[in-house]
Formats: sequence, C-alpha cells, structure tokens
Amino acid sequence: MSERLRLLCFPNAGGGASAYRLWQERLPDDIEVCAVQLPGRENRLREPALRELPALIELLRAETAQLRRGPFAFFGHSLGALVAFELTRALRRAGERLPVQLFVSSCRAPHTDDEGVALSELDDASFLGALREFAGTPEAVLQDHELLALVLPTLRADFALRDGYRCAEEPGLALPITVYGGEDDAHVSLSSLFAWRAHTQRSFSLARFPGGHFYFRDQPAFYLTLGHALSRLTRRSRGVRLEERDGSRH
Repeated sequence: MSERLRLLCFPNAGGGASAYRLWQERLPDDIEVCAVQLPGRENRLREPALRELPALIELLRAETAQLRRGPFAFFGHSLGALVAFELTRALRRAGERLPVQLFVSSCRAPHTDDEGVALSELDDASFLGALREFAGTPEAVLQDHELLALVLPTLRADFALRDGYRCAEEPGLALPITVYGGEDDAHVSLSSLFAWRAHTQRSFSLARFPGGHFYFRDQPAFYLTLGHALSRLTRRSRGVRLEERDGSRH
C-alpha cells in the first residue's frame, strides 16, 4: 500500500483540532488529515496557551516530527496560516524536510501591515464584540459566562500571538503556495491575500469562495478544489518515489 500524503491542519485563533473533524470524509481517501492541537484548548485545556509565536513554533516543530516523516503538506486557517508559514520557515532554517505545498486560508500575507487595533489588548466587552465580527466563536460560548471564563485566556493568548508578530525578511519558500479566502471577508482583502505571492519561489495560486472569514463551512466547492490540489500532489509524490526507486536499481 502506498504512503498517503498527510495534511497537517492548524486552527484559527481560539480554535482546536475539532475544527477539522469532518475533513477526512470530505477529502480524497489517499489524503490523511492530521489536525494539530495547540495548547490551551479541548484535550489540552489544562496547558497554558502560548502568547509568543517563536515559542509555539519550536513546540510544534518537536510535536509534529513524527507526522513529518513521510510526504506532507500544511494547511492553516487565519492565525493557523501564520503558524503554518512560520513553522515551514523554521524547518528550512533547521535543514529539515519541508512540506510539499503550503495552503493558507483567510489570512493576510505575513509582511502586510495590519491597520487594526491590537485585539488582545481590548477590554472584555470590546474583545467579545470583535469575536462576534469574525463569527468564529459560537454565540452559545459567548453567552455562557462559565465556559467563556475557560476559553477567554486562550483566545486572548492567540490574538496576542498575532498582535506581537513581525515578519522577518527571508527568501521566498522553494515550494508552492495556495491561498484561499472568502469573497465577503471584511477582515482580509483580496490584495492582502494576493500579497502571499512574495513568499514563494515556486507556483502561486489563489481562489476565493462565497462567504466571510469562515467561508469553507458548508462550502462543497472549497473541499472539491482542495481535494483536487491534494490529489495532484499525491500523484506527483508517487512519481518522485518511483523515479527514486528505479534510479536505485542502476
């Protein structure tokens, strides 16, 4: 049986691995979806969420090592896109194997300035208002004071990661980047999505779908598009392995 391509998925701010729980059945069978769980949420709720991106990247570099032993790709949504990007650059600096492709979703290009306020520094009322605008946190959570007290520190920590982030100048990545976004996303413009092109020395593609920041919810066209892209990667990686195997016989 041939080795499946692993898709390591990184969640949005405040999100957990459960955000990707249905992806395995929505994507081709030859793709293995591996949702990455960050500290401070779901089954890691007792662990403190990290507020500085370099510390999180080093943690993830260690924790995902086994998942990166075979062919793999990264997918990150919103804050998760930034995490996937910086983890890829950390792997490059360390001389480790890189993903065959980087898929980023609903995230401004890392080097573009965010003209908004630092969300992690807002008072609770303003912070909750900002969360409602993103429409990523269920209203039931925002209305449940006890549950909100549990998740609010993680949400603030995640936004602090973004607020404190500054993109270091490095060469573009030697791998393709594909960018996805929502046509009605009030937080991420088309130009800021297109600006990701500066971070690759290989091919670049961009696709937008109807909807806002979380456009992919109940959006079959997105899963079809992503599935086709991943299947192309699978065929390509199989071809490379066959060439390597045949070359070893001579």
